[in-house]
Amino acid sequence: MKFLQFFLTIFTLASLLSSGELFAEDLIHVVGKGDTIYSISRLFQVTPDELMRANGISDPSKLSVGKRLVIPASAEAAVSAPLPVKTAPVNLVNYKAVKGDTLYSIARKHNITVQRLQEINKYSSDHVLKVGDLVKVPGTASQSGNNSSSTTAASVAAQNAGTGVYSLRWPVNPKDISYMSGQMGVVVEGERLETVKSLTQGNVVSAGPWRKFGRVVIVETSGGYYYMYGGCESITVKVGDKITPGMELGRLGVNSVSEKPQLFFMVFRNDTPIDPASAPRAGNLRT
Repeated sequence: MKFLQFFLTIFTLASLLSSGELFAEDLIHVVGKGDTIYSISRLFQVTPDELMRANGISDPSKLSVGKRLVIPASAEAAVSAPLPVKTAPVNLVNYKAVKGDTLYSIARKHNITVQRLQEINKYSSDHVLKVGDLVKVPGTASQSGNNSSSTTAASVAAQNAGTGVYSLRWPVNPKDISYMSGQMGVVVEGERLETVKSLTQGNVVSAGPWRKFGRVVIVETSGGYYYMYGGCESITVKVGDKITPGMELGRLGVNSVSEKPQLFFMVFRNDTPIDPASAPRAGNLRT
């Protein structure tokens, strides 16, 4: 199945959705050259009879190019449970807490999130840090117990070299990252109403609501790449807008299933999904 075709089909009638001429929950396919009832049913994994009934079609041979077909609800895509991201092992050393230290300051000093620091040390959300506590942080053996201010940006970067996908730049600040079933994309947990930023320059080719993914923006870039940002509560761009790296696309919403603020991020090249962790970022587009 061509995944890009699948997603672009969903948003073909974005202007109609926003004008109220169609319900935002309707999944629409515009018949293209060579399409048949059978091929469309295969694409959306419904039966030909279901597709014909949903559109009042009695003769499947009389299918014209450009006709808009409503896809039955049975074709609704479900987001499978995310799979944990496998990252390279991280070397941990003990950091001795001093007066004035907080979990936030220690996490920031070692370039990790507070949540990650809590996970490493098995701290609860209400953990109270005390002077003299030994806190496990990413580092090297030579830095064990060394609280000096001589830790440079370069050494911090070296400490975090093993943090894998967490060391990359993402559309939102990642609290957690997990792969969707089949690794066709990732789920990035952030903060509700956090700014969703574009990783690249390009043009908005789709922007609108789609069930299971909230509001979605698709940005086309050079080299045949398409970046899909789903799970937005609101969108601040429209189809045709030119996008620059770091530009706001929308604000992150809460997933109704997980009840967490989650961004569904997918990247396609030539209709094929690629690992978002390896996708080009900013001005580093491969052509």
